[in-house]
Amino acid sequence: MCHQSVGLIARAVEEAGIPTLCMTSAIDITKAVKPPRAVFVNFPLGHQTGKPNQPELQKRIVVDAMHEFEAIAQPGTIVELPYIWDANDRSWEERDYTKGWMPERPSKGAADREEAERRARYSS
Repeated sequence: MCHQSVGLIARAVEEAGIPTLCMTSAIDITKAVKPPRAVFVNFPLGHQTGKPNQPELQKRIVVDAMHEFEAIAQPGTIVELPYIWDANDRSWEERDYTKGWMPERPSKGAADREEAERRARYSS
């Protein structure tokens, strides 16, 4: 299902009193639709819950998303989870992102710090 439809459905479901969380890999569309709460994974479209055949990564992403589901208090919040598809090849971003919406790329040091913080926050 497309990101726009999911965001609009989430808003309607929330209006009915049921909390929702969108998992997105299309930050531009998600920001435009403004779902009640969302997590963004900077992976190619269709892979917002992880890479194929990597169940441990998929589990970590879903667990991190569920933590954010509990933590997000401000409507419209989009939390970027600190996962990188391939640190050595980000050419897919040129293909998948609308021009002008490319997310800021963290330096390796910043990405390593974010990963350490994520691990500390979610380990238990």
